[in-house]
Amino acid sequence: MLGLRDILAAQRKLGGLITRTPLEYSFLLSQRAGCEVYLKLENWQKTGSFKVRGAINKVASLTEEEKARGLVTASAGNHALGVAYAARALGNVPTTLFVPVNAPASKLKKLEEFECNVVLSGNSYDEAHHAAEDFERVHRATYVHAYDDPLTMAGQGTVGLEVMEDLPQAEAILVPVGGGGLIAGVAVAAKAINPHVQVIGVQPEASPAAYLSLRDGRPYEKYDAAPTIADGLAGGFGRLPFEIAGHLIDEIVLVSEEEVRAAVFALLELAQLVVEGAGAVGIAALLTGKVDLAGRKVVAVLTGANIDASLLFEIMVEQLRQHGGKK
Repeated sequence: MLGLRDILAAQRKLGGLITRTPLEYSFLLSQRAGCEVYLKLENWQKTGSFKVRGAINKVASLTEEEKARGLVTASAGNHALGVAYAARALGNVPTTLFVPVNAPASKLKKLEEFECNVVLSGNSYDEAHHAAEDFERVHRATYVHAYDDPLTMAGQGTVGLEVMEDLPQAEAILVPVGGGGLIAGVAVAAKAINPHVQVIGVQPEASPAAYLSLRDGRPYEKYDAAPTIADGLAGGFGRLPFEIAGHLIDEIVLVSEEEVRAAVFALLELAQLVVEGAGAVGIAALLTGKVDLAGRKVVAVLTGANIDASLLFEIMVEQLRQHGGKK
């Protein structure tokens, strides 16, 4: 259902519509973590998130008739931005976006840039998804799934392709996991190039659907997540990512809210990078020793930058107080 050839085809489709983000070595994070830490800067991607890759590949693969019916999707924020960007870049395709009412203000503000119909619906991704499915049935719109679609996964897989092109000797890749589109694509690409590279998923303890799916051998497609600042990772783990890449994922580890907040601050302090909670979970796993990667070449995918300024300020004040204000 998804192979390296599909991801290479996606890379060609993305062309100049995305940023080929850098892979940067971090000396200070490496010292803290006890391994060689490389950062895949998807927080510098168009719209501030990797999600645009899968959205463009999906929309670019649609027929003219499918586009003429209009697009619809549900998202915690970043996928909505990706679909809105893709719709504009590929011909101003009419688009309706269902987003939870509690989506981060930073993501909602960015959506104002695009000529899309934004509908605030429900208190979670799953509730917004149900509303979007109803819209799809009534209006015969074309659904652009955030993760449970091979074309979306192939687009996300270009992240892994770029990592392996830039650092062929990578020994482990830490990937934030929500619905699973990114880790499925990265695992397929990376393992096809080097079967020995470890692909390790990281989730917040508040939403461990992928961890439970791999543990129990079945996908938890719905999951009622607890509150988390890693909002982009909340909810279930997709059936297709589970079927396609469940056997390719070496491990899923869980990190607490406190550990995610500390990682957001560490990236700001040590690497001068603004990264949202969902994008910082890999660094949280490294800095807390949740993964044993001492002395190895490790890539952490920083999946997005769309954090509310108020939350970032709150984390900065909190972390500075915890460290006695000696920063």
